[in-house]
Amino acid sequence: MPRAASEGAAKPATPRKPRTKKRPAHDPGIRLTGDRLVVRSAENGERKSTGGLLIPATAMPAPKRLSWADVTLVGPDVRVAKAGDRVLFLPSAGLEVELEGEDLVLLRERDVQAVAEAPAAKRDRAPGQYL
Repeated sequence: MPRAASEGAAKPATPRKPRTKKRPAHDPGIRLTGDRLVVRSAENGERKSTGGLLIPATAMPAPKRLSWADVTLVGPDVRVAKAGDRVLFLPSAGLEVELEGEDLVLLRERDVQAVAEAPAAKRDRAPGQYL
C-alpha cells in the first residue's frame, strides 16, 4: 500500500524569535552606575511626637534625624545592600528623583548608615523602628 505524501513529509522549520529577559514589575529598565542606590522612603518628612502631635517637615531648619527606606534599585558596585533591604540614611545626603511618577531618593553607598534585611513574614514590625 502506498503512503500518503503528507504522512511521511517533515514540517518546514519556523524561525524562532530570540528570547528576551523579562524585567520584574518594579524594574523600570534603569541600570545604576557605581555605588548608587535608589530607595523608597515611606515617610514624607512629617513626624508625630510622643504625645501624638504632628510635627511638620518644615519645623526643623536642618534635618538631623536619620530615616529608614526600602531599597528599590542597586548599582553594580554596591556591597552592603540588595533590593528589598531597608537602609538607614540622612535624608539631606540623598538626591530626589522621579521614576515612573513616584518620588524616590538616590544615595551613594557611603551615605548608608545601617542595613536591615527585609522583614520576615512572621515578624509583626519592621526592624529598626525604635533605633
